[in-house]
Amino acid sequence: MTREERLQWWNEARFGMFIHWGLYASLAGEWKGEKIRGIGEWIMYKAKIPIPEYESLAKGFNPVTFDAEAWAEVARQAGMKYVVITAKHHDGFCMFDSSSNPYNIVKQTPFKRDPMKELAAACNKRGIKMCFYYSQAQDWHAPGGAGHWDEIGPLGTHRSYTRPPEDFQKYLDAVVKPNLTELLTNYGPIGLIWFDTPVAITPEQSRSLCDLVHHHQPACLVSGRVGHDVGDYGSLGDNVHPVGKVKGAWETPATLNDTWGFKADDHNWKSLDCLLELLVNCASKGVNYLLNVGPTAEGVIPQPSVELLKQIGAWLERNGEAVYGTVASPFLVDPGWGRVTCKGETLYLLIKQWPAGELKLYGLRNKVRSARVIGVPEAKVGMRQEGDLLALSLPVKAPEKLFSVVAVTVDGVPEAEQLIIQDGAAALYLPLVLGEIEGKVTVSQERGTERWKDMGNRASWRIRINTPGEYEVVVVTRANKNHPEWFGNHDVQVSIDGAHVTGTVGVRDLVPSPDDGAIFQCPRSRVGRIRIDNAGDHTLRVQAVRMDPTAERGLTLVAIELTLATEKT
Repeated sequence: MTREERLQWWNEARFGMFIHWGLYASLAGEWKGEKIRGIGEWIMYKAKIPIPEYESLAKGFNPVTFDAEAWAEVARQAGMKYVVITAKHHDGFCMFDSSSNPYNIVKQTPFKRDPMKELAAACNKRGIKMCFYYSQAQDWHAPGGAGHWDEIGPLGTHRSYTRPPEDFQKYLDAVVKPNLTELLTNYGPIGLIWFDTPVAITPEQSRSLCDLVHHHQPACLVSGRVGHDVGDYGSLGDNVHPVGKVKGAWETPATLNDTWGFKADDHNWKSLDCLLELLVNCASKGVNYLLNVGPTAEGVIPQPSVELLKQIGAWLERNGEAVYGTVASPFLVDPGWGRVTCKGETLYLLIKQWPAGELKLYGLRNKVRSARVIGVPEAKVGMRQEGDLLALSLPVKAPEKLFSVVAVTVDGVPEAEQLIIQDGAAALYLPLVLGEIEGKVTVSQERGTERWKDMGNRASWRIRINTPGEYEVVVVTRANKNHPEWFGNHDVQVSIDGAHVTGTVGVRDLVPSPDDGAIFQCPRSRVGRIRIDNAGDHTLRVQAVRMDPTAERGLTLVAIELTLATEKT
């Protein structure tokens, strides 16, 4: 079976449920009276819990209120099409009945049941794909696994991720491959195996795991975190959402609050507005959205999670045709009023800022045949096309409080101008992932440029200006607040039509943040103003004119922003 055939159901699904559940839930973020910082499922590592003490948690792990039917029903009501659950996380404890690994929920806990088998049956009943998360390299319990604590050295002595190769291979052969075989042969059809943190694994070992999965279930997908780009699809970083088009099949794993595994004191729930925006943004880039819940040790999905998911599901019940089975927007950048998805000859305009007047879409090459407001079949939509501009006259009132959807049918497959077009007089955001790069520079969705250490490197964008004038130029970079010396400060020149502006960008513009704030930040450096005298198509370029020789990571550009200047600015 080809990769494209395996991906068919996944491309249709677009939205799935992640479930982080294991022994760590019984600690709920606290160890010996101390609240442990960080994500809940990493508490063994963060609190430096010795293996024997962590093992003893199994004796009290008895999730008697676990109800697979209830969990699967939450996923169904949320509009989720697949479920990925932690069969084994980095703590090494198997949440399924394993004949090859006695360190599991059936043999070590008073619960004595296999929740994976029960959940697989409940998901199958509802047409939801059952999938497993499996930590293939990090294992803080099993001999030979990467990253766990040294039983011989003092407590807290951290072993290198690079295990002796022969020990790690023994771990793969004795633990990982038998476990995977059980998961792929005892639970019916499996949609995908979600591997994680490849760390010590070699390309050959990653390929051997892919081959094992496809041998037992040819239709089963393998996530990109198996390592070395050999998976069936790519996985963006945790809670990383794409800022521009991505190539190929990708997925974003994301949390509802700050943790994955349950923590009793984490009440920082995302709003429905935020969650819908992330779902819609992923869909507009052709990226799947895998949204996490962290059940308690008793087997209960926290009620705030349930309520949020039900609200997402209610919106999808009304507007799901704009998400399920869609592909990425044909436009290079998002319009200021929302997002765009595409299916066949239909463009779906997912509108967050409902217009008081006309809704304008710039860059459409196709002739429009019709337009309709989803949820308001009687609504009349006025249409006006001038060149590549589409203007729609919509009802005064939006049908939804958050994202409303207008379906636009065109002649043929929707096509758009492949340049960044200014929306009226709005600011332009030029991400590096949409630029043309010259030189030995790589670009990622998460980190911007990497290995930019040569002043011969260039980046450029084709843009269309609708409002001439003087523009403020801001350069967005990336930095680690704990290690600013890695990133440093550099002088860059931004030019357009012979005019240019030069300024210093980098860690000098880091914003002070609390100790628990994000380690990585994106400093915004104002480099001055540049004048654009004529409306129309232009090319904007950026290059370094001075490199910080002490910055080992080089220049990490994320984006350029242009904002129409005012006298005050």
